Amino acid sequence: MLWLVRHMPNHSAQLNHVFYALSDSTRRAVVQRLAKGQAPVSELAKPFNMALPSFMQHLEVLEECGLVRSRKVGRVRIFQLTPKPLQLMESWLEKQQKMWNQRLDQLDNVLYELK
Repeated sequence: MLWLVRHMPNHSAQLNHVFYALSDSTRRAVVQRLAKGQAPVSELAKPFNMALPSFMQHLEVLEECGLVRSRKVGRVRIFQLTPKPLQLMESWLEKQQKMWNQRLDQLDNVLYELK
């Protein structure tokens, strides 16, 4: 893990923000919805039983970490998914998986030798 942090200093803070943003089920649901295509705030908020200002706070968290971006079309704010932060997270997870697979292989070898 330290190796990863040392070699990805510019990405470390963004990665923390992405994981934080996705730690909430409402925000994960919004990301899943936006994976199907852009949508206005009203459509995104519809499935959730919360006040619009509270829902907008979730969208702000997603926008601050770069997972979504918005634009205004007339009086309507449209949101869309931006994949780069998800790709950064995927890359980090792949490296973690590779490291743990190597460690488990090493443990397998040690246990085999002990037999």
